[in-house]
Amino acid sequence: MGGQPGGPVPIDPQGQPVFAQNWQARALAVTVAASGLGKWTLDESRHARERLPAEDYMAYGYYEKWMAGLATLLVEYGLVTMDELGSGQAAADGAQEVEQYDPVPPTAAQVRAALARGGPTRRPDRTPPRYACGQKVQVLSPDSAARQPGGHTRLPAYAAHQTGVIISHHGSHVLPDSNAHGLGENPEHLYGVCFYANDLWPEQVGSKDEVCLDLWESYLVAVDA
Repeated sequence: MGGQPGGPVPIDPQGQPVFAQNWQARALAVTVAASGLGKWTLDESRHARERLPAEDYMAYGYYEKWMAGLATLLVEYGLVTMDELGSGQAAADGAQEVEQYDPVPPTAAQVRAALARGGPTRRPDRTPPRYACGQKVQVLSPDSAARQPGGHTRLPAYAAHQTGVIISHHGSHVLPDSNAHGLGENPEHLYGVCFYANDLWPEQVGSKDEVCLDLWESYLVAVDA
């Protein structure tokens, strides 16, 4: 995740189906349904996937990672046991009972509407923004930002120590680095920062491409003019 070694990202041909196999659609459905229990946040679910053993993370496909991360959360929150996962059957003395929900399943239209709404992370500003559009900033290393050691972050390692220019300000948003670990939302200002591709990857000599990243305030320091 976020700049770890592993080779180039393959580019799939256009026109491919959203789900290559039927089980992948079910993987998406059960992950979204389980999130409706309200036990964990989106940031926690991302971190659950990141915590996979490196060899599994590199070998698994996209939805295999989703299912492995979901299994981790279900066990950690006491919703299923390892034995239940292995057998595929609920045990009489197994995990805790989940609160009762409306037995009438949502319609397809209701599901589409809920997915379209998403989970907004915009929060009221608690402080004025530290940086302004057009300002140069340098990206801290992931380990020096406001994160738990070895924990979740949205700061890609390939941007560490690079200098970019702020091109947009998105207001204050939930900080994933704390929210993924149950340490509160701690909203911070979020900025769009633009970099030259050949600064991030020197082998792209002569490239005029730019890379724009959304980065939280604690990921950045000002660069003297």
